[in-house]
Amino acid sequence: MKKMFAWFLSMAWLVNTVVFAQDKPEFSEYVVMLKQEAVAQGFSASFVEQQFSDVQFHQKAVVADKNQPESKLTLDKYLGTRVPDWKVQKALKLMAEHQVELDKVEQQYGVQKRFIVALWANESNFGTYMGKYPVISSLATMAYEGRREDFFKKQLFAALTILQEGHISKEQFLGSWAGAMGQSQFIPTTFLAYAVDFDLDGKKDIWGNSSDVFASIANFLKSEGWNNDLTWGRQVVLLEGFDMALAGLGKTNKRSLAQWQSLGVRRYGGEDLPAIELQASLVAPDGVSGRIYLVYDNFDTLMKWNRSSYFGVSIGYLSDRIKKGS
Repeated sequence: MKKMFAWFLSMAWLVNTVVFAQDKPEFSEYVVMLKQEAVAQGFSASFVEQQFSDVQFHQKAVVADKNQPESKLTLDKYLGTRVPDWKVQKALKLMAEHQVELDKVEQQYGVQKRFIVALWANESNFGTYMGKYPVISSLATMAYEGRREDFFKKQLFAALTILQEGHISKEQFLGSWAGAMGQSQFIPTTFLAYAVDFDLDGKKDIWGNSSDVFASIANFLKSEGWNNDLTWGRQVVLLEGFDMALAGLGKTNKRSLAQWQSLGVRRYGGEDLPAIELQASLVAPDGVSGRIYLVYDNFDTLMKWNRSSYFGVSIGYLSDRIKKGS
């Protein structure tokens, strides 16, 4: 009976797959529908034809999407790859070279420049790796692939808006396989919401203009709640018997440092927590046996940039090393 049921399920899957394959249009036909929808949204037919004139299906993008890493890294290993010594030294060197720009951005937006540089470093290796996929082709491919069609269509039409507004030429409009763009690796809707023309040259150029890159990063953080009077968090240790059910992000998990002290949280060296009025959450990405942090509201903002706690810790850790100078 079990074998018959398994056979029935396998045949049902096969039939559904065949029906879907028969119903799904060719990529060229799908592009025609995308162009029609773009025109319906208000883009001129001639503009749409121009931007889609050399659109291609990128099989590598589909493969990359389906084969994202599934293995579980530890936070220690992740930080070893994301915050190596050479990156810290390069961050210090480039922060000194761009000091005038960064000081202006920090003053205007109220975001510490070490966090701006840390995001710049980890998103695009200081602008040296931004992706080489034509953005329109990437987004059309990912929409056609179908798993997140609505999301990628939204990004595609936002990308057309970026081109229509003249911020970048079609030939230079390159990004990752998923459509993340420029030195800040903004997706198109994030670009439209947060990108800044800081030098007032008429273009929000996150590909080649460092002032625009820094200001756009800062504008995102400030708009999403960054507090320039605070840092991001601190590594801590737990006394024996600490209740790990108290860990986690969100308003219900926030407590004062005094409360965390009474619950058994101590500085990394074992000393008492600072006696200041400050709300924090406790995060333990690898459980009680891994690194444990008390994180403040600015960490919540970093999580709006990228929902990975590993990513948020890596940005905070790199920013701390930049501040320390080593």
